[in-house]
Amino acid sequence: MSKAEIFEAISKLTKEEYHEIGTQLAEMDGDGWLDAGDPLTGAEKAGLKARLVAYEQNPDAGSSWEEVESRIRAQLKG
Repeated sequence: MSKAEIFEAISKLTKEEYHEIGTQLAEMDGDGWLDAGDPLTGAEKAGLKARLVAYEQNPDAGSSWEEVESRIRAQLKG
């Protein structure tokens, strides 16, 4: 299976399946893949975890990428 096929298959997963895959990848790599590059501080990790919990509790509360992009573009035209 090619990377493109894997990415296509991943995009069709349910939220639960996606979370399960992420958990399995983290377990296979000892969570090392999550810390690649610039490491996050404890406060940054806690902030991200809090945002993930908030999203999982109410996934419709945020804005779509299209809405965010539109607001940013409007501000840049300013």
